[in-house]
Amino acid sequence: MKLVYLDGLIIAAYFIFVLLVGISFTKKGGKNVGEYFVSGRNLHWWLAGTSMVATTFAADTPLAVTGLVASHGIAGNWLWWNMVFSGILTVFVFARLWRRSEVITDVEFVEARYSGTPASILRGFKAVYLAIPINCIIIGWVNLAMVKILQHTIGIPPIQGLALSLGITLVYSALGGLWSIVITDFIQFWLAMVGAVLLMFFALEKVGGIAGLQTALAATYPNGKNLLNFFPDIDSPWMPLSALVTYLAVTWWASWYPGAEPGGGGYIAQRIFSAKNERHSLLAALWFNIAHYTIRPWPWILVALVAMVLYPNLTDKETGYILAMNDLLPAGLRGLMLAGFFAAYMSTLSTHLNWGASYLINDVYKRFINPNASENHYVLLSRITTIVIAGISVITTLLMNTISGAWKFLIAIGAGTGSVYILRWFWWRINAWSEISAMLAAFIISVSLQFGLGWKVDVPYQFVLMTLTTVIGTTFVWGVVTLLTAPVAQDKLIEFYRRVKPPGWWKPVKQAIPNIQSPDNLPLNLINWLSGCALIYCVLFGLGKLIFGDILFGLTLIIIALFLWLNISRNLKTQFGNE
Repeated sequence: MKLVYLDGLIIAAYFIFVLLVGISFTKKGGKNVGEYFVSGRNLHWWLAGTSMVATTFAADTPLAVTGLVASHGIAGNWLWWNMVFSGILTVFVFARLWRRSEVITDVEFVEARYSGTPASILRGFKAVYLAIPINCIIIGWVNLAMVKILQHTIGIPPIQGLALSLGITLVYSALGGLWSIVITDFIQFWLAMVGAVLLMFFALEKVGGIAGLQTALAATYPNGKNLLNFFPDIDSPWMPLSALVTYLAVTWWASWYPGAEPGGGGYIAQRIFSAKNERHSLLAALWFNIAHYTIRPWPWILVALVAMVLYPNLTDKETGYILAMNDLLPAGLRGLMLAGFFAAYMSTLSTHLNWGASYLINDVYKRFINPNASENHYVLLSRITTIVIAGISVITTLLMNTISGAWKFLIAIGAGTGSVYILRWFWWRINAWSEISAMLAAFIISVSLQFGLGWKVDVPYQFVLMTLTTVIGTTFVWGVVTLLTAPVAQDKLIEFYRRVKPPGWWKPVKQAIPNIQSPDNLPLNLINWLSGCALIYCVLFGLGKLIFGDILFGLTLIIIALFLWLNISRNLKTQFGNE
């Protein structure tokens, strides 16, 4: 990519902006741990929600979508579209519960919900596990994607590219904590989206618009028309009906994945903790899901389809997006697009640095090592820990070619555990041993199937069998363990119920404190959940139909989505009033 003076000026202006934000929020973010990690619980929904969606917009995200589309057509996106059900469940059922819990991390929730030594061990283990191996591997993938982009665009060697990208992000995220992160996230998201939309228009112009794209795909590929289908064929070799049903009926609630946990969690929960109140926490999560699933995908998908026409013989399909950026954008806009990639990268990286530090400081150091230090001490150590995590992530990035296969091994511990993470809010009988046994069982079963029997997640029928076997086996194990172990201490259950007031099966607790009732209408929340899922899919596919010229069907889906939104709004007004 040939950059002119204007391109460099745009990129430099962006770097200066994020550094100034970090410096300006140094004092505010450094007041105490609450300000540094959850912004003093004072974020408006639009800021917290945009920060969520910016975090999930990493430098590798449009590349990953390009690879999915090039391999499987538009329907390839069902690998992440299925998570709508989990995301919207967080909106209408779990967001308010998380906000009421008044914790700083979702790992701290473990000792708020459970009692005794098992709870303490579980909290400490999860904090270290999520902060270092899981978090640093995620950061490593994001670093690797940004290095790849810089190599293919302006030819910066890997070490220099990593130092530039990581260094600037580290400065502003370490100085201002979550305050500087959410403020920069807001600008970064819109900058990245403007770049993606501009590239989409130039890409479509290159192939003669939507009509020219459809003609070119049909001429270039034998299955050109099928590439535009929104759903995979029933006998699709990569996602047959059994695999699609498994994704839609089981995977979204049964499997744990960072950022998409059943019942919420991770950095999504961190933004929910940071919201001003329950209403803002719900609206933040709702805005995140709307933007994540309906606003972002189509610019990426259309550029991916154009790249398939322009570069049909690529070995690395994901690089089609970068090549389109190199070849199609004029001077000036190249700098804007590259700044957009920096923005996407930084928004994700800064969150993971802060999120990982929150676990190590709040759930390990403050909880087990030095619980009586000053707030200034904890903030200083938080900044140092942020730098340490960044350093570890550099090592994982440089070794990524040798440890990438370990990713499936590491996330195996989360397969099949989702039911515990959901039911711990609604059933008093769930205890720390339930979570511990679920994690161990899921890990042992999944690893045994993958490495013992040689089952592979990318073989559809083996994926289906592996998922169902792991879920059934894990559920059986944690269910038996729950019934055979002692329940959580009554005083801890009462304390938790007073604080969170969850709906569900809490009969022994309710009998002890009959004057406290849950304010949640669970049936109405579940109706909102189903309506929200339908709304997301109607908007997503409605926009797609309009783009490809099916105006009547597209408008029908959009109108249905509008009625669903009016119903949801009426239900929320009933619950929150004019709050």
